[in-house]
Amino acid sequence: MARGDAPQDSYHLVGISFFILGLGTLLPWNFFITAIPYFQGRLAGANTTTGALDTNHTGLADTFNFNNWVTLLSQLPLLLFTLLNSLLYQCIPEMVRILGSLLVILLLFALTAALVKVDMSPGPFFSITMASVWFINSFCAVLQGSLFGQLGTMPSTYSTLFLSGQGLAGIFAALAMLMSMASGVDAQTSALGYFITPCVGIFMSIVCYLSLPHLEFARYYLAKKPSQAQGQELETKAELLQSDEKNGIPNSPQKVALTLDLDAEKDPELEPEEPQKPEKPSVFIVFQKIWLTALCLVLVFTVTLSVFPAITAMVTSSTSPGKWSRFFNPICCFLLFNIMDWVGRSLTSYFLWGLPSPGCLPQPDEDSRLLPLLVCLRVLFVPLFMLCHVPERSRLPILFPQDAYFITFMLLFAVSNGYLMSLTMCLAPRQVLPHEREVAGTLMTFFLALGLSCGAAFSFLFKALL
Repeated sequence: MARGDAPQDSYHLVGISFFILGLGTLLPWNFFITAIPYFQGRLAGANTTTGALDTNHTGLADTFNFNNWVTLLSQLPLLLFTLLNSLLYQCIPEMVRILGSLLVILLLFALTAALVKVDMSPGPFFSITMASVWFINSFCAVLQGSLFGQLGTMPSTYSTLFLSGQGLAGIFAALAMLMSMASGVDAQTSALGYFITPCVGIFMSIVCYLSLPHLEFARYYLAKKPSQAQGQELETKAELLQSDEKNGIPNSPQKVALTLDLDAEKDPELEPEEPQKPEKPSVFIVFQKIWLTALCLVLVFTVTLSVFPAITAMVTSSTSPGKWSRFFNPICCFLLFNIMDWVGRSLTSYFLWGLPSPGCLPQPDEDSRLLPLLVCLRVLFVPLFMLCHVPERSRLPILFPQDAYFITFMLLFAVSNGYLMSLTMCLAPRQVLPHEREVAGTLMTFFLALGLSCGAAFSFLFKALL
């Protein structure tokens, strides 16, 4: 895992800490969108705190368009603070950014939990909730960018653990929702327990971060600057590739994006005694090389966020009222999406276009037009979900009333989202020179945030078409 002169990660405490920190960065977004029925229940009646987690308040009566606004005000800060974070790291110390962001997120989530017990009319409740969503996701963007900066000095396996924690945040939120609904307590207590759960998760993240300076392994790596740790990290990555890869493809889905195309880093012709510094890569030249892949990434997330959760959270079971109809949306929308999205990301470990796969069928290379075609075909999911069983609609008919249609669409929708997102993030650095990969990664991160914001904006249009 590390060089011989480096300390060992005793009991994997540093790895566990970064896994929990990764989980904490995406808990807010996932807990807010999974609880959309609760918020819509609160907004449906004046001066009430009886919104239930499993209540389905959808259709044209949703005058606040809560699911659309929560999506937009979650993703727009991500886009803005992705740009601003490059300036913040020079002005604000790293510990202040990380610890301060975690404390603010914890306080705002505590406020959200406290509002469960507060009688409030829909207007003020909506305004306070939207302000919380904006500030929570703004600080989450700063937190995530700062933690990725720290991970730059660590062995690549710790970046993989961090991303694994992020990948499980959605599943964790969906399971917390199901447990709160199945607890048998009243609606108010159930909602309170649900929103206290992420507070506990954020508190654990704070404890994990504060423990890092007391762990010898973390001190050894975090004391280094990224440039100082680069040579040692290349050696570590080379060892990981030899022991953990199959046909040149990382077995971990997240590692695909982090240890991409490391053969160049293991080039035997590399001369450490006389490192050559290439010219600073041009952003415009790098963009010219990856523009098609970046456009595919934008379209993937534009399609995804335009209907999830704004439209998909409105779909209800066509069966008679009962336990299945009560648990239908948490299971078939949120839990199924997060599980299958994770499966889709995992598929890049076995079907990554552009890499040789001995014994497998021929696969298209990076320049193939099949990738843009598949990305464009995902646009079909927009009308498919809109024609599912969404009650109280006034314009479009219901062509797919059965639950099986929605489940099938969601399965394909989630798998394709995870796979195509991971695939585009992997292919972009392969289309540029080694010294241009950092710029390519930064650009792809920006376009990822751009796609999320565009999808959130389009969700208003598709909601209006219903």
